[in-house]
Amino acid sequence: MERIVTSVLIAVALAVPTVPAALQTRTVTGEVVDMECSLSRGASGRGEAHGACAMDCARRGNQLAILTDDAVYVIRGDYTANSNAKLLDFVGRRVDAKGHVEDADGKRTITVASMALAKESD
Repeated sequence: MERIVTSVLIAVALAVPTVPAALQTRTVTGEVVDMECSLSRGASGRGEAHGACAMDCARRGNQLAILTDDAVYVIRGDYTANSNAKLLDFVGRRVDAKGHVEDADGKRTITVASMALAKESD
């Protein structure tokens, strides 16, 4: 009887689909930046000093990303539709973005499900 129960439990465990780590929902915290300016201009391509340029690029539909302390996450999904319409309030600002994160070929992406301004740290 014990072997039957064990076999059933193993079969159930194997049958339950798991979500690969690359597709799990995560929260990414960082600044929403214009990819081109951020990468080509370094520190001068982000932050408040670059806000107006980043906003112009975002409105033109340029690729936006979230710049963290140790990575860049290219933003994908509904938030990028209509020339980044859902992202415009966040350009140049620090955010908490929740979504599906993938890392493929050395490129990190986040398909954003929700985004809010990050709380100020003390």
